[in-house]
Amino acid sequence: MEQDITLKKEGQSLAFLKPLLAKITPKFQKGDLLAWLKKTGITILSITLFLGLWHMGSKALYNKEADFKIEKALTEQGQAAADAERACIESGESSCQPNTLPAPTQVWASLQSLIADHKVITADKAAFAEKMAATNEKLIAQGKNAIVYTGRASFIDIVLTSIKTVFAGFLLALLIAVPIGIIIGLSPTLRSAFNWFIQIFKPVSPVVWYLLVFMIVKTLYIGDNSDNAFVISFISVGLCAMWATLVNTAMGVSSVDKDYINVAKVLKLGTFQKVFKVILPSSLPLIFTGLRITLSVAWMVLIAIELLAQSQGLGLFVWEEFQNGANDSNSKIIVAMFVIGIIGFLLDRLMLTVQNMVSFNKNEGV
Repeated sequence: MEQDITLKKEGQSLAFLKPLLAKITPKFQKGDLLAWLKKTGITILSITLFLGLWHMGSKALYNKEADFKIEKALTEQGQAAADAERACIESGESSCQPNTLPAPTQVWASLQSLIADHKVITADKAAFAEKMAATNEKLIAQGKNAIVYTGRASFIDIVLTSIKTVFAGFLLALLIAVPIGIIIGLSPTLRSAFNWFIQIFKPVSPVVWYLLVFMIVKTLYIGDNSDNAFVISFISVGLCAMWATLVNTAMGVSSVDKDYINVAKVLKLGTFQKVFKVILPSSLPLIFTGLRITLSVAWMVLIAIELLAQSQGLGLFVWEEFQNGANDSNSKIIVAMFVIGIIGFLLDRLMLTVQNMVSFNKNEGV
């Protein structure tokens, strides 16, 4: 009897799980678990295939360059030099290793090295801040600028700089493109008047936008010795990437159902009320499509612009590693490539999530 009472109490205590189980159980019965396992298995298989092909390709390129170096030594210096070159390559000595596409294991080792380097630099920054704390307090009390750490930036700091730059550029693009797109979209006359402007400047290269912004910013900050690389970078990114949002916003506003506009007239809504209560909600799917494209374009062009502006971001990092030509430079470039791709994917997912939160039209993305 006591056992029945205990079981009954336990059943009551677990009653809150019944709605959750009711939602989960039918899904498994419909084969969702099997579909998920299939999808996951295919993904893992594709990743394994990619890594395998990458490894074989890098090994083939390594062997080709190694054979070339040995053959060159044999032709120019004789058998002894060729044997010495072969022995050096087989020993793993960095000075004579073929400088070609790195294998996945080498890229993984470079990633670990960059993370370890970040920890060392972070510790150095903390030690510097502690050492200069008393001095900086005196300088600040005197109205002077504090002494800041000017050592090299870690890879994590470089990535964060790029993310900060791209979001600043994206915000600038949003603030320019959305209002102008709304104004143009509301007036067929303005769309015709500004169409030439959009069609001419939309395909302009990021390099040209950088040069234009550099001319203007350099003049505005003339006589100022501060570093303007960040300002030049984010403005160039914003101007280069804003066109998709501008065009999509104008298209979304101009294609709002006329019945909605007529209802707004019947309700005697003012211009701002009509825009914010009728036009913008109806235009959100197209506007967010433009914003997603803008963010993707901003992240792509950022690399070239950072390189030109000498901004301490991923673009400059990749170029410096390429120029450096060290034994692990190629591996670090591949690490940067993956980081750029992963961040680009996450930024797109972020925009898609925001779009689904504020729009009635839900989109799973591609």
